[in-house]
Amino acid sequence: MRIDQARHLARRWVAEEGVALPGFGGAFLTGSALWADGDEELPPTSDVDVMVLTDPSTARIGKFRYEGVLLEVSCLPGLGSAHDVLGDYHLAGSFHLPCVLADPTGQLTEVQRVVARDFAARPWILARCRNAMDRVRAWITGMDASAPLHDQVASWLFGTGVTTHVLLVAGLRNPTVRKRYAAVRNLLAEHGRLDYHEVLLDLLGCAELSPERVQRHLVALERAFDAAVAVHAPSYRFASDISEAGRPPAIDGSRELIRRGLHREAVFWVVATYARCLAKRAAAGQPGYEDGFMELLGDLGAATAADRRRRGDRVLSALPGLWETASSLC
Repeated sequence: MRIDQARHLARRWVAEEGVALPGFGGAFLTGSALWADGDEELPPTSDVDVMVLTDPSTARIGKFRYEGVLLEVSCLPGLGSAHDVLGDYHLAGSFHLPCVLADPTGQLTEVQRVVARDFAARPWILARCRNAMDRVRAWITGMDASAPLHDQVASWLFGTGVTTHVLLVAGLRNPTVRKRYAAVRNLLAEHGRLDYHEVLLDLLGCAELSPERVQRHLVALERAFDAAVAVHAPSYRFASDISEAGRPPAIDGSRELIRRGLHREAVFWVVATYARCLAKRAAAGQPGYEDGFMELLGDLGAATAADRRRRGDRVLSALPGLWETASSLC
């Protein structure tokens, strides 16, 4: 399926089903299917991200198949002004492109017009970089040693991983979620700064991991994933990510990165998916499969709360250098 066909199906889902959501206020595309050329093939490991403005009480819908395309639908209670969007690094990345799928009030169209006009202005680029830097700090400083293991790891992992977004935003690239380390590698290679890519991988703890070691962790993850798929946990926010529908990006996408020689860049999503498997099982009251997770964390130097605090502090100490690098890209 071509990207433009997948976008068309996303629009059709909004028109047929999304409009029935409580407080429906419009919908827009986001993510890699928006940033890609419409004539390109949609990779089998990719989904199409749709954001719907709804009543605040509407839960995240998640991943599901619709007429042959894997949609991931999330809900947003409001949007704010065009200037609010220009300063938000995720939202601006959507609205600088023709992203609107449905717009009953006209608000989304007007925001898109302004954001497309001002997106590449350096003051706004730096504002979005600061927004990403703030998220790094919030994740890292929010680590709670008394929280469940999967939540502790998520705080450290995403705080560390958003360092890539700071640079992608500076370079006017898609701040992609799953493939963020591969995307930032491409950006830094174009600027002759692959040395800084090694810094980012070192902050994550995977700079020295071998392909064989990452493959071993993916095999363990797949066992945990299969076990978590069978668990019923409707209250868990990311339950649809740990499902048969979620397998292509979570498992096959990581395997594809390893096959391409980007095993270190695959580590981020392997850890994130493993944490989500454990979180889904915990939500259903079914512990287990922690051993493989602990082995993975041990390889990253993040096995204990004290380890994660030390690694988090390293990320915070690296922020001045990160900012200097980002400023050189824009």
